[in-house]
Amino acid sequence: QVQLVESGGGLVQAGGSLRLSCAASRNIFSFNSMGWYRQAPGNQRELVASITSGGTTNYADSVKGRFTISRDNAKNTVYLQMNSLKPEDTAVYYCRGRIILNVYWGQGTQVTVSS
Repeated sequence: QVQLVESGGGLVQAGGSLRLSCAASRNIFSFNSMGWYRQAPGNQRELVASITSGGTTNYADSVKGRFTISRDNAKNTVYLQMNSLKPEDTAVYYCRGRIILNVYWGQGTQVTVSS
């Protein structure tokens, strides 16, 4: 059973930074892609950033230039560095991993940005 465990969420003031971590229960090279999604109350879950096994990254327009996705293969962990945070970044952030047609989700971590 594949498990993804997020950590690093919290409360931060606008303009601040947070780093989210997603620890996988297996070698992250086995994932075709891994990514971060977020869901704010009343909104649909949306892609924030993703990274493929080959290292190609993709970002939502709303976070380009502020967020960076990266991975540490030795620790089987994917990170999301979030800088210049805005109140509209407030949401539950989820880690997602895909292995061929199978998709796995973490339990989510709350990020709250105060104005």
